[in-house]
Amino acid sequence: EVQLQASGGGLVQAGGSLRLSCAASGFTFDGYSIGWFRQAPGKEREGVSCVSSSGGSTYYADSVEGRFTISRDIAKNTVYLQMNSLKPEDTAVYYCAGAGAQYSGPMEEEYDFWGQGTQVTVSS
Repeated sequence: EVQLQASGGGLVQAGGSLRLSCAASGFTFDGYSIGWFRQAPGKEREGVSCVSSSGGSTYYADSVEGRFTISRDIAKNTVYLQMNSLKPEDTAVYYCAGAGAQYSGPMEEEYDFWGQGTQVTVSS
């Protein structure tokens, strides 16, 4: 069974940090690119960051560039999203998704399967 398990969300003060994890199982991990998306209340889901199947190529939305870092540990079948200098506007449910391509960008329709979300709340 193909599965992505997102974890690591929580409540943090503005300026703080969190690290999200996306643990993969049931598929050939290094054959898939992984993306992180988020959805804030009343807003559409948006692509935050993506990493290629090899880990060599990444994408960041302008709103998180320089604050968030995506990485993947092929040995652990896990993708991480390190989030620093968090802002209240980063508050959202964060989802990870997998795409059967070497590299996929921030468009939802490029992704084949999704994990459940993890809530990130940043207080001011």
